[in-house]
Amino acid sequence: MTRIQYQECIDACLKCMDACNYSYVSSLKEYNLADLRESIQLDRECADICSFAVQAMTRRSPFVVEILRLCAEICDRCADASSRHEHTHCQDCIDACRNAAAACRLVSEAVEVYA
Repeated sequence: MTRIQYQECIDACLKCMDACNYSYVSSLKEYNLADLRESIQLDRECADICSFAVQAMTRRSPFVVEILRLCAEICDRCADASSRHEHTHCQDCIDACRNAAAACRLVSEAVEVYA
């Protein structure tokens, strides 16, 4: 596990957190809130777990592998929910979530090998 891989994952999680927070706020301004309910909920969950994953990585938590796996799963679910909508903020969220999920999986696998 290199410091660069950790930093890339941290950066991806921070970008995802920002995209999810923006999508969350933007979705609340849309007229079709009922249709966006699942995306709104997952935007919050995803932003929160990305923030927690960054904290776990920076403090070298002994649970970092499990946290990153959960983060990847939630990021994937958030991207799937956002893909049902054509709003620009949803589309931006998809890319950020997919990148964060891939980075979390890469780091969690690498950390597990070195453990």
